[in-house]
Amino acid sequence: MHPPPPNSTPPVRYARGVEVPEKGETETRDALVASLHSICETTFKHAGHGVRSAHSKCHGRPRAELVVADDVAPTLATGIFAKPGRWRVPMRLSTIPGHILDDSASTPRGLTLKVVGVGGEHLAGSHGAVTHDCVLANSALFPSPDAKTVLSSLKLLAATTDKLPNFKNALSAVPRGTERVVVAFGGESATLNGPGGQPKTHIPGETFFSQAPLLYGPSMAKLSVAPVSVELAALKNAPLHVNGKPNGLRDAVLDFFDHPGAAWALRVQRCTDLENMPIEDASACWPADRRPCASVARTVAAPQPGWSKVRSAATDDGMPFKPWHGVSAHRPIGSVRRVRKVACDLSARFRAHHKCPRVTAPAGPAGPPGPADWPACVPAKTPAKASR
Repeated sequence: MHPPPPNSTPPVRYARGVEVPEKGETETRDALVASLHSICETTFKHAGHGVRSAHSKCHGRPRAELVVADDVAPTLATGIFAKPGRWRVPMRLSTIPGHILDDSASTPRGLTLKVVGVGGEHLAGSHGAVTHDCVLANSALFPSPDAKTVLSSLKLLAATTDKLPNFKNALSAVPRGTERVVVAFGGESATLNGPGGQPKTHIPGETFFSQAPLLYGPSMAKLSVAPVSVELAALKNAPLHVNGKPNGLRDAVLDFFDHPGAAWALRVQRCTDLENMPIEDASACWPADRRPCASVARTVAAPQPGWSKVRSAATDDGMPFKPWHGVSAHRPIGSVRRVRKVACDLSARFRAHHKCPRVTAPAGPAGPPGPADWPACVPAKTPAKASR
């Protein structure tokens, strides 16, 4: 009897023994918190403001809808994708370092989605919430395989953050310096290993990835968000001149969302083989031939101002985005995510201590309107189909 083809192999079910704590993981976690606190104090001293410890610079704040179609396969209909519908989604396009840098600095990019109005059991710390956060970066691979490697990079950054008299220019000029910052904060583009650093391209045209795995109902998966609308897909790898433009990425986002709308596919790759698709090695590539990605929803944004001072003031400071904020059906798993939970919590407490106010996201699909700058989303003329 021949084995079934890879794409028909059933996903591995999550069980207690799948996650294996690292030796000394508690000590690693505590040391990571100490290093991160040192970095937060240093960046606060330079900025005079409690910025995020990662993804500190926002380049776009479009408002969108997550559209779960009615033809999602039953085996994929779980968690926030369990039933068809539309949910409001504040989006945030960012660059990953914890410093506010000129856009001429070659640093990887991030995308966060806060899905508003989701029900179900939520993770500890987000009980009573009706939101779920998806935190993604523009590389499929996490640069560090485990928590100890993350800690070693973070210690290096903590020791050098306050010793560069012109940190922004040095970071822009030295790709290796950029890589160390990015590794410490949990993101990477493969091109950072080359002489040019992160390519200077349009940020909305990127594909973004969860990198580390998470639960997907009874199984395990990685998520990605990829451009599908024609205008958005045309920005893939499109060069963008940002030298001499401190906020060139933001300007490009404003220009793009002023005209066409945009649509991204939210895709799932489930784990079918623990040997080739490991849970505790966050740097391992999950091969597509073991389980191709399947689209389960679309994120749709109407033409609108892609960024504004009002949105920035309300959400960059006051609206946290954390992998551990959301429904239990999509809990992060693996050592990197376990230790970084306390890092996210520390960053949120630090910013709250320095008087960064919290704001509440607007209610779900049938809820009351949100802040005045929340524009009405324009529904598609026909329901979005979740292609597979």
